[in-house]
Amino acid sequence: MHGTKTGGRQAGTPNRVTSELRSVLKEVFFTELEGLPGLLQQLEPKERITLLAAFLPYVLPKVQPVSHSQDEPFDWSVL
Repeated sequence: MHGTKTGGRQAGTPNRVTSELRSVLKEVFFTELEGLPGLLQQLEPKERITLLAAFLPYVLPKVQPVSHSQDEPFDWSVL
């Protein structure tokens, strides 16, 4: 029969390899993050700005444009 699960992981069971890989990558990432200030000081200013600009979307959310039509009253409570 097609579509009938006959073996393997049960639905919703996390993949052990993926879980272990994420754990290792997280550890490596945080280790590297601790040394980031020293590494940034070694870069040329242009390289440093390029790297920081690449990290920016992960630190600050992008601002979404907001439009206001003439017919809508302005909501001063947003300020």
